Amino acid sequence: MNTRLFKLAGVAVVAASLALTGCGSRTEPAASGSAGGATKVAKIGVIAPLSGDLSALGLGIRNSVDLAIRQANESGAIPGWKLELAAEDDEAKPDTGKNAATKLASDDAVVGVVGTLNSSVAQSVIPVLDSAKIVQVSPANTNPTLTKGADFLTAPKRPNANYFRTCTTDAVQGPFAAQYLLGEGVKKVATIHDKKSYGQGLVSEFSKAFTAGGGTIVAAETINPDDKNFSAVISKVQGGAPEAVYYGGEYPQAGPLSKQMKAAGLKVPVMGGDGIFSGEFIKLGGTDGDLATSVGAPVETLESAKPFLEGYKAAGFAEGYEAYGAYSYDAANAIINALKVSLKDAADAKSAREATITAMASVSFDGATGKVAFDEFGDSVSRVLTVYAVTNGAWAAKKTGELK
Repeated sequence: MNTRLFKLAGVAVVAASLALTGCGSRTEPAASGSAGGATKVAKIGVIAPLSGDLSALGLGIRNSVDLAIRQANESGAIPGWKLELAAEDDEAKPDTGKNAATKLASDDAVVGVVGTLNSSVAQSVIPVLDSAKIVQVSPANTNPTLTKGADFLTAPKRPNANYFRTCTTDAVQGPFAAQYLLGEGVKKVATIHDKKSYGQGLVSEFSKAFTAGGGTIVAAETINPDDKNFSAVISKVQGGAPEAVYYGGEYPQAGPLSKQMKAAGLKVPVMGGDGIFSGEFIKLGGTDGDLATSVGAPVETLESAKPFLEGYKAAGFAEGYEAYGAYSYDAANAIINALKVSLKDAADAKSAREATITAMASVSFDGATGKVAFDEFGDSVSRVLTVYAVTNGAWAAKKTGELK
């Protein structure tokens, strides 16, 4: 990592607020489309937090997968087959996620799963689905070890052939954030993470790139995921006089952390990854000047995302698609593209599981977020990210680029 050359391909993006809420009043997704005269059923599962603090992100994932399934059925994408949604709540907890994976694996109609949101949950889910030969595509997991193993920097080795993702990883996102701050003249940063896989990995990659670029980490602290009062950790990092605080974790803690920092006199930006990129961060205390990176370019600016955006609005979901909606939509469509191959001559869904994994490796199409394809590790070939800033009480895109 320390010798990686990278740059921001500085693409100016109009600073516009993200429309993170959908239209309509239903709280549950409607039944997926009819698929005409289909005689056989195949299910695409979702494992995500559908309740609890991270439910805004999880419900956006579920709804976006539901939309892809409806559209596939309406177009007759897989002749003779009807696709159905099977959504399970993991509550953002590894054990609950493992139980959800076990439940889906026991359903012979399940041939693929979109999820999870959390990398820590993925660590429990992936082995269960792999043993059942069920393909898994995550729109949100960013921990590099999930696809390249513990020695991903020196000796990358793919742990599970069933696992893919449509998002970039911490190995891209952390350095991208570091390069942005260094480019803005920030030389002293304190780091805080929540001890979970996602947060710890993000801070680790950020710190390597930031110091390699000439910056200094003046404090490196942790919190517990269920902490509410951050006065102790704020006091510790305040002594180092940081020009920014880089946080590895998610918005339920990041929002209050930002609010409490400013109240304590530490009036510097909080910056985090895609885990804080939600309107909920601002509601919970995020303030103007705070920053986040998120995968891809803003979907509202992409011509390729128009069918997704229009379809999501027309579907009338009560919840917004949030940060991972378009990536979930692309993940579901990646599975659907693989199923076009694996289900073609299959007698039933279960018998097509292993063939679906094989077909996924060759999937390539133009999705809502751009080119959707996977490398030899199952990682997305896309390395585009965007830096967002809270501006006038809403997220606004500042710069989109690609890590080189």
